[in-house]
Amino acid sequence: MSGNAKLRRLVMFQAVPLVVLMLALCNAPVGDAIWLNVPPTGTKCVSEEIQSNVVVLSDYVVVSDDHGHVPTISAKVTSPYGNNLHHKENVTHGQFAFTTQEAGNYLACFWTDSHTRGAGEVSVNIEWKTGIAAKDWESVARKEKIEGVELELRKLEGAVEAIHENLLYLRDREAELRTTSENTNARVAWFSIMSLGICIVVSGSQIWYLKRYFQKKKLI
Repeated sequence: MSGNAKLRRLVMFQAVPLVVLMLALCNAPVGDAIWLNVPPTGTKCVSEEIQSNVVVLSDYVVVSDDHGHVPTISAKVTSPYGNNLHHKENVTHGQFAFTTQEAGNYLACFWTDSHTRGAGEVSVNIEWKTGIAAKDWESVARKEKIEGVELELRKLEGAVEAIHENLLYLRDREAELRTTSENTNARVAWFSIMSLGICIVVSGSQIWYLKRYFQKKKLI
């Protein structure tokens, strides 16, 4: 009885990590689906702050109740430094994919074309995937001949690596912002000291001038 109880406890202990891993995999971040209502005039944009060396994959499509006439839009994607990564005009759907070269806010903007602006707002569905969510796991499974639990564990490993890299990026950003804040505080302190010194000098000069003036007038 004692040996069987120990065996059951061992099996349960070994099963718990697998269950935890599978639950974590279910909660791992996936691609975001975004709905945009593009106005007849003007531009509607979405942005995301992404670190460097991250794969970005996105599909967008115009959703219209009138299947006989689907309005067209234009789309443009730019990097934090203003580089053009994707630009299409007069389309009802499209796709863009790139690997980020610099960290920062990546901007995707959509606007209606001139010949469809009288139709009102245009609904656009955007599926935005970054990092681990943009990876083609079917190709990985075929290439490495893995499936089932092993494939799910590989997905979880990739998600953990992505989270770790994101935490490192956030740590670096926090250190950069802290340094900027400390430099700003130091400049404000020096500016305050200089302002106080100037006020003291100006006040002393005014007192000296008034004293000389009253002495010349023989008022004191």
